[in-house]
Amino acid sequence: MTKIISIANQKGGVGKTTTAINLSSLIAAAEKKTLLIDIDPQANSSSGLGINNHTPSVYEVLIGNENIENAIIDSYMPFLDLLPSHIDLVGAEIEMVDMIGREKLLEIALLKVVDNYDYIIIDCPPSLGLLTLNALTTSDSVLIPVQCEYFALEGLGQLLNTINIVKKHYNSRLYIEGVLLTMFDVRLKLSHQVADEIRKYFGDKVYNTVINRNVRISESPSYGKPIILYDAISTGAKNYMALTNELLQRNSKPVQPTRTINTYQQ
Repeated sequence: MTKIISIANQKGGVGKTTTAINLSSLIAAAEKKTLLIDIDPQANSSSGLGINNHTPSVYEVLIGNENIENAIIDSYMPFLDLLPSHIDLVGAEIEMVDMIGREKLLEIALLKVVDNYDYIIIDCPPSLGLLTLNALTTSDSVLIPVQCEYFALEGLGQLLNTINIVKKHYNSRLYIEGVLLTMFDVRLKLSHQVADEIRKYFGDKVYNTVINRNVRISESPSYGKPIILYDAISTGAKNYMALTNELLQRNSKPVQPTRTINTYQQ
């Protein structure tokens, strides 16, 4: 059965998009049919795979102007497809507000293609608005990147509260896939302290893999490539390979409830 994972954190600059690009690319490299959905108006996951200003995009799909099959495009990697974002998505939340079942628009659209994939990775915007709500309502789980810096835990309570609300009202199967420590600097005492605090709070939900600060990870999006194609022997590539192995291992025997959509009633 298809596993749908949202990568979410309303705090910006935590490595969310970097994780979405590299995790989806490496899952695809493991020959798992993968779809990366960029639902962030900044469209960084799209540009990070060399796709800029592509239409139709997830915007047209959400507002009902295009079928999802026509918006999904092939990447240059086997087993990896992309549903790109576009700057037009900035105004989508306003357009979606008065739509019936507005929190389930992505889920309904995905029904047409969900069975074509082993994994669907959704890159959420750095906010807890209607776009992120659509992603969480659609997903089986949430992967939360947390940077190893001073304000790491700031806002996490709000994200966890949102996850609980979505689970209660829209998507009972939603759970935390894992918490990923990013931007870890082994030289800094602060990085170790923050990592300890996060492990104390989230326990075994925290991945054993840690993403170290690495300049090659920062460079690769400007070339429109995931780290595995930009510099496969870099520390960043090795980190994301380890993360992918850990995630696939955790999901080697998935037990998931049947995916259904509740009828929306006003």
